[in-house]
Amino acid sequence: MTTHVHLTGDSNYFEDFEVGRRMRHARSATIAEVENNFISKQVMNTAQAHWNEAITADSPLGEGRLVFGLVTGSMTVGLASQDTAENALAELGLDNVRFNKPVHHGDTVTAYTEVLATDPADCRDDAGVVRFKHWGRNQYGDIVCELERIVLIKRRSHWRHHPTTNEEPAGP
Repeated sequence: MTTHVHLTGDSNYFEDFEVGRRMRHARSATIAEVENNFISKQVMNTAQAHWNEAITADSPLGEGRLVFGLVTGSMTVGLASQDTAENALAELGLDNVRFNKPVHHGDTVTAYTEVLATDPADCRDDAGVVRFKHWGRNQYGDIVCELERIVLIKRRSHWRHHPTTNEEPAGP
């Protein structure tokens, strides 16, 4: 007998997201020099605060090189993704991105989420659109990043595998 292995959880389909629901995501991540340097070089971000240790020693933004904001934002979204986007069909947008405090190498980010809106998808009946607000806090509790994210997420009724009947999902 073949068993069906599921990679996604059971509580993150479109129907599971209620407006006002808040989550503190289980994982945190310490941002190391490698994340900042790799991405900053790939996108050719030459801001000296990311590259020049000498000029950041006496900076009003704190000692040490700054982490590129999009690394902080990506880390925040990534930490939230297991709970919010395992059943995503598409990332539809990011809005209202704000970087509130500087992040330095060695800072640890923890992600939080609130469900802002849930709407049927105009283009398909097997999914819905969820608007999330994500924010990242550093190890001191300061909000370092906040953003809104819009995701197209599978509806359980169309996609969930039925283990008792061994039926495949009804999705495309």
